[in-house]
Amino acid sequence: MSVTTVRLSPEIEQDLETTASKMQRSKSWVISEALREYIARNREGEARWQQTLDAMADVAQGRVVSGEAVHNWLRSWGSADEQPKPTVSK
Repeated sequence: MSVTTVRLSPEIEQDLETTASKMQRSKSWVISEALREYIARNREGEARWQQTLDAMADVAQGRVVSGEAVHNWLRSWGSADEQPKPTVSK
């Protein structure tokens, strides 16, 4: 485990002290958990952005499923004649 020094404003330091005390944890533990959650959210955001870029490229290249096909498929869910998932049309 490595050690990193962080400069905190007095307000954040006080909030950190209060949080750590209420949780009966060390300040290091609280900081580590906060960073772990921040990094995880950041990775998820990056993945969503890449999915958006990929989807935009698909649309630009005409790799799409028509809205009508999707609506028909969704309306068939749970019925005796449920339709297969629509496929990309070009």
